[in-house]
Amino acid sequence: MSLRWKIAALAAATACLVAAAVGALVHVWTARDIRGRAEAQALNSLYAAMEVHRRTGTLTNGADLDPAGLPASLRRLTDTSRHTAYDGRVDGNLGPSVWAAVRTDGPGGRVLAVQVNMGPELHDLQRLDVTMTVASLAALVAATPVAVYGAGLLARRLRRVSETAGRISAGDLDARTGPTKGRDEVADIAATVDLMADSLSRRLRTERQFTADVAHELRTPVGGLLAALDLLPPGETEDLLRARVRDLRGLVEDLLEISRLDAGAERPVRAHVPLGAVVAEAVARTGLDTRVTVTGPGAAARAVETAQTVETDPRRLERIVGNLVINAHRHGAAPVEVTVEGRTVVVRDHGPGFPRDILLGGPRRFHTGAAERGSGHGLGLTIALGQARLLDAELRLDNAPDGGAVATLRLP
Repeated sequence: MSLRWKIAALAAATACLVAAAVGALVHVWTARDIRGRAEAQALNSLYAAMEVHRRTGTLTNGADLDPAGLPASLRRLTDTSRHTAYDGRVDGNLGPSVWAAVRTDGPGGRVLAVQVNMGPELHDLQRLDVTMTVASLAALVAATPVAVYGAGLLARRLRRVSETAGRISAGDLDARTGPTKGRDEVADIAATVDLMADSLSRRLRTERQFTADVAHELRTPVGGLLAALDLLPPGETEDLLRARVRDLRGLVEDLLEISRLDAGAERPVRAHVPLGAVVAEAVARTGLDTRVTVTGPGAAARAVETAQTVETDPRRLERIVGNLVINAHRHGAAPVEVTVEGRTVVVRDHGPGFPRDILLGGPRRFHTGAAERGSGHGLGLTIALGQARLLDAELRLDNAPDGGAVATLRLP
């Protein structure tokens, strides 16, 4: 249930409770007033009947001596004071009533009593209850659409803030909620989200600029190191240094690639290519022992050359597949398998699988997730994810039920 309907339901429930409380109070107060007036009327009638009976010995005002329907509490009177009792019995047209009685001529005398019928007044009370119930239902029917509309205004404002936060989370650092109507908590939340976005944007832009600057500054000395290696005599030292400088150059190139992806300077060059052939070529260039399987609808397996043709940037696609295969060998365990089916490429290893934080939050730079996943600078998956976004493709990271990491690339 959305917040809009929750607020509307809460308003309706509150209105029902208020109506019920007011109705109950009015009913109780009116019932007590009816009984109080009936008791006063009965006592007054009894007083007048006593005076007439004392002077003339006759009965007036509906009075009677020892009537048959007199309540037991009044039959047992022992003093000469006037008393009242409520009689809830209904007999024909005679509804609940109030009796007033007094014992005449001392303790052994007869009881003079007067009965006042409350039936008409209680019938009016029932009509009042029905009227209040109908009025409360009518007010509830009229108030519910107003509550729904008011809750909808609040929900739309909150949804706007939520959509802005979602866009920021998806990478749109320029998304802002902007000014909102009203000066309430929702406006405070919107302003806070915008301030958070401004701060986050400044920090990310500073980080990206720093990455780009470091990569550009390192490129020249790394090139100089490679040139200087040619002056060293062949041998074990030269091979070791050349391998280390080659790794350093690869890191610099990765940083430059990430900086270009961050800056939005990369543009795909699309072409119609056989997906299986491109994937097989990318796997072969890694030089790692990886099994490639190309399947398609209606066939158990197809040759690489006859695989489905897709429109994509083959260079970037090779980059994604190569990074996924290298990551599987570096951080996972053999055998590493690559499966091409339709427009989907699946790279799977049989190692410890992706760590939980990578599955929840995605890959991060210079973070491999767990010690058992091996060493590395954590840029391979970051680059693969950035290149996949550039190709409008979906890259999903999962763990297989029987163990191992599974990276699934779905091309548009």
